[in-house]
Amino acid sequence: MPVLEPVPRPGPRASRRPPYTVCAALLLLLLTGCAAAGTAPGPGGTAPGPAAVRTGAHAPTGNAGAHAPTGAAGPGAAAARGPAAPTAPREIRMLGQMVRSAIPAESRQALVVTGNSPDSSEATAVLYTRDDPAVGWEPAAGPWPAHNALYGWTDEHRVNDLRTPIGVYGLTAAGGLFEAPGTELPYVQSPAFTASGEGFDGESLEGSFDYVIAIDYNRVPGASPLDPTRPLGEERGGGIWLHVDHGGPTQGCISLPEDRMEELLRILDPAKLPVIVMGDGAALAR
Repeated sequence: MPVLEPVPRPGPRASRRPPYTVCAALLLLLLTGCAAAGTAPGPGGTAPGPAAVRTGAHAPTGNAGAHAPTGAAGPGAAAARGPAAPTAPREIRMLGQMVRSAIPAESRQALVVTGNSPDSSEATAVLYTRDDPAVGWEPAAGPWPAHNALYGWTDEHRVNDLRTPIGVYGLTAAGGLFEAPGTELPYVQSPAFTASGEGFDGESLEGSFDYVIAIDYNRVPGASPLDPTRPLGEERGGGIWLHVDHGGPTQGCISLPEDRMEELLRILDPAKLPVIVMGDGAALAR
């Protein structure tokens, strides 16, 4: 009869643990797996490898541009940005906000006369049009050389001060010694526009009023340029016109070469409420 050896009883609970070396191996395996993944598991429970993270090969659907190279727009980028912002209407560049706001909203023609300096009698004129309010102001004619008053410009014109008034004024009537050159403005032809004598530089004034356009400073808009009415009073001066240049400073008017006056008369349209914007550069930038 075989001898039965006693079966050893299990020891304390501690004896059920795996040997220390086994635990260490398992822990090392787990740590090695996390380091290799480099990221949390994706939606399917599988962690993408490092190459997939760098290239975006496993980017979630709908976000294909998330890892696109710098400067490249992924699909749907334009839709994400939305429609482009509307472009603001063009303004007349040299005019400041205060002067711009003085131009009537309904005006679609503006002759801008910019003096060289506050005390200069030389200037430059450019005609702007605003046929499409959404587009804004665009140059239509010029630049043209011009003259203004002997002593330059003023914010408060007085009779015989030999300065041209700064501001924005309507252009509502015309006239001259010559017949109208096809203008739409109300036009008065009269021998009263005969000019004579000499200017400040000794130049002849003959022909200066062959064509004139009244500037609506201290006058009744739409009346003949010869109308003597002065709503602000006689001491504030008047008779400020655009007229033919005689080669030197004026007493207060703006003068342009004769061919430019003819061109301007043909272009100006009373239906577009034309205005003149005039002053030295610093005054117009206000």
